[in-house]
Amino acid sequence: MINEEIRDREVRLIDENGEQLGVMPTAKAMELAEERGLDLAKIQPTAKPPVCKLLDYDKYRYEQSRRERENRKNQRVVETKEVQLSATIEENDVLTKAKMAQKFLQGGDKVKVSIRFRGRQITHSEIGMQVMQDFAARCAEVSSVERRPMMDGRHMIMILAPKAAKASFAEKKAARENAKGNQEQE
Repeated sequence: MINEEIRDREVRLIDENGEQLGVMPTAKAMELAEERGLDLAKIQPTAKPPVCKLLDYDKYRYEQSRRERENRKNQRVVETKEVQLSATIEENDVLTKAKMAQKFLQGGDKVKVSIRFRGRQITHSEIGMQVMQDFAARCAEVSSVERRPMMDGRHMIMILAPKAAKASFAEKKAARENAKGNQEQE
């Protein structure tokens, strides 16, 4: 609420520099705002008496929208990419799929690894489990298993999450140790 929209008899007023001017009638606060060429904005309506501040409302709204835009720009939505395997997949195909999954993980996305069992393959789900464990081991440098391999109907699903934060911590630690080693040699 700003200016004439404020219907309270008394308000606690804060000036544009953040200093408290005390409790005063709303009419007097409005006069003060007009003298300074500012708006009277209610910032704490639930307080007794409500807290109002002298500010340039257009500038305030602009700053808020700019802050929101910056926050949206800096936000990254983590996507889940899927890699499909089969129970009878060959070694070179596993390597290719693992490289693709590592690329997704390094980009900050989660990877859903799935195996679809066809026909009578479902009776040998342990083969699929072995393929999943092998795949997880190949991606272990850049990922951690978020959800272990589980059967879901005719599919076996596992989810890998990137562990970039841990990797960057390890790199920083190694860099610090190298720096200490260089200082000791000098």
